[in-house]
Amino acid sequence: MLPLAITIPWIIFLVYWLVSAVKTNRATSRESHVSRYSIMLMLVAGYLFLFRSEVGFGLLGRHFLPRVPMVEMTGIALLWLGLTLAIWARYHLGQYWSARVTIKEGHQLIRTGPYARLRHPIYTGLVLMTAGTALAIDRWRCVLGAALTLAAYSLKARKEEAMLSQQFGEAFQEHRRHTGFLIPRL
Repeated sequence: MLPLAITIPWIIFLVYWLVSAVKTNRATSRESHVSRYSIMLMLVAGYLFLFRSEVGFGLLGRHFLPRVPMVEMTGIALLWLGLTLAIWARYHLGQYWSARVTIKEGHQLIRTGPYARLRHPIYTGLVLMTAGTALAIDRWRCVLGAALTLAAYSLKARKEEAMLSQQFGEAFQEHRRHTGFLIPRL
């Protein structure tokens, strides 16, 4: 059983995502099913390694760091930081958010809030959440899970960038020059 300090932020994330998903515009274009499901498969595998102790056999079940309270506390802090960033970004994206790579009706290029420094702050937030969870749980299986989620969100962000570039042209290229991919440009 996971400690509440790990479980609660993930529950908050899921509830916020479900509630806010109601208020989105209709998609005018979207990624292919093959593209969508290949990324989803990576994410499901990553989250299974992160949260399911049954996949932690052999080396995967061992600790990867010395068991000191500071490691767990750092992981929990990263988890909450990632949650805060993801919710902040989701709020600014508003009705243009989608679980899959899409362009929505009336889609605008968002440059406010975390989007002023990051092109994919929701993915950055989710990567921080998985990295924090991996640190707090401290098992090699969690490191593998975090690596899979990082790879999946990086691929998804690249697909999103191609679609945004096609939709917004020079405006998106200008946005790219002033923002970081998954790490903020200061």
